Order: sequence, then structure tokens, then C-alpha cells
Amino acid sequence: MGCCLLSSASGDVRRCRRGLQCRMAHRRNRMATDSSRPFFAAQHLAKHFGGIQAVAEVSLDIAPGEIVGLIGPNGSGKTTTINMLCGALNSDGGKILLDGADLTGMAAHFFARHGVARTFQVPRLFRRLSVLENLIVPALSDRRVKRAAAEDMADDVLEFLRLSHLSQDYARSLSGGQQKLLELGRALMLDPKLILLDEPFAGVHPRLLNQIIEHIKALNERGMTIVLVDHNLDAIRSVVRRVAVMAQGRKIADGSVDDVLRDPAVIHAYTGSRKSNGRAGS
Repeated sequence: MGCCLLSSASGDVRRCRRGLQCRMAHRRNRMATDSSRPFFAAQHLAKHFGGIQAVAEVSLDIAPGEIVGLIGPNGSGKTTTINMLCGALNSDGGKILLDGADLTGMAAHFFARHGVARTFQVPRLFRRLSVLENLIVPALSDRRVKRAAAEDMADDVLEFLRLSHLSQDYARSLSGGQQKLLELGRALMLDPKLILLDEPFAGVHPRLLNQIIEHIKALNERGMTIVLVDHNLDAIRSVVRRVAVMAQGRKIADGSVDDVLRDPAVIHAYTGSRKSNGRAGS
């Protein structure tokens, strides 16, 4: 088993032999002692592009260890919102708070340093590097991490994702689903507090789709806080208990999956009609 990285009081990085499972256990125990306030809070976010308001007054509170779906029809503002939540875009208004830290206006690398990791709908891999090397590179962005420790972490992540047998293959040789798994692995190499998953199910073979769902559930069971964006409502339903819905740049619903998908406003956003057979996206 690989090693995890634990920061001591002096800021040194040391090894722990229990790997990814150990890191998740430490995070779960810590969150259990401080669940009185939202772990992650986006407050009244807004974004304009020229004269177009892409996102208006969007707020989202997430409890520690919670997994939340963010859904909505094309053009609803989901991607713009995710880009603001990871620092890829600065908001024109509102605040973003993570575990008590105000990240508003910070660049993406500051978000990453504070524990926010993000995957992309189209995986952003180093196609001419091996699977193992693709995992090592993100870890080495933290200068405290030595290569040997990064390799141990990568071995641990590969084992968790069931990709160990592909460690020396080029990333470009992987299937679409395997690339999505590797993209998730690269996010895990940052040892995040929060992962933003942007359409992890899109274009994935059903067999690997089920595997990705299993991994997301396993991470959440170990204490990882997750925001999941996707159009596959069946897959969303199998993973999350709570969803927020966006339409025309605004959040129009937020609650349990069943209640939200029966909401007339949500049905109208998806179908253009308030008449339905009782469920959005069905």
C-alpha cells in the first residue's frame, strides 16, 4: 500500500503507510468534530460576459462529507458556476468560503492549495506521458512533496482506481472511461478537501460508468466532500441524495432528488412545459 501525506505542526510532510484510506479516515474524523457550519459555501455568486449575465445570485452550502449534484439543461450556467467554485473564473459578485477560509477572488492555484480539486468533462491529461507520470506531476506541484512520496501516493491511487495494470501505458492509449478515471486520480493526488466533478459520466461505456459510480461512492463514504455535475440523471440519482438545479443562470431548486425532479419549475426548465408525467428528465 502507498503512503499518505500528513502535515505536522511544523509544516513538514511525512509518510503514513496506510495510504488513501488513511487520508480519508483522518478527514472524516476531523469533519465529525466540526459539522455545525457549512464546510463549503458559495454566497450570491454572479458572473457577466459583456452584457450577458451568465450566473445570477447563486448560493450553495455544502456540509462536510456531503455529495451534492448540480444539474440543469444546457446553457443553464453550471459550467460557469463550477469555474468560479474552483477559481478558474473570478466572480463579479458574492463570496466563496471553504472550511473557514475566504477564497473569493483567489486564483485557481490558491483554491488547489486550500484543498479544491476539479476534473473536466474532457480529461486534461499529458497524453504522451504514462499513466503513472500523469499522477505524479500534480503531486509535485507542492514543493514539499518528494518524488518518492509522490510515487507512493500514485501507486495507492492506481490501486484504488483499479488502474495499476495500466501504470506504464501512455495516457493517450486509454479508453474514454479509463481517461475519466485517470482524471479523477489526478485530482486525488492533490489530497483535496473538496472535489468538483464536471460530467464524469459523459461518453463512458456502461461497464466503466458503474465503476466510476462505485469510486465516487467509496470516496464519499470515506469522508470526501463532492459536487457532481452531469446530465445523466439516472447516474446522478444512484450517487447523490441532494441536487441543486440551475436554469438561465439561476438556482431554481435545491433539495432531495425525488422532490426536486417533481418540482414544476424544474420540469419546465427541462421540457419547456409545466405538464409532465411527474419527473424531469424522464
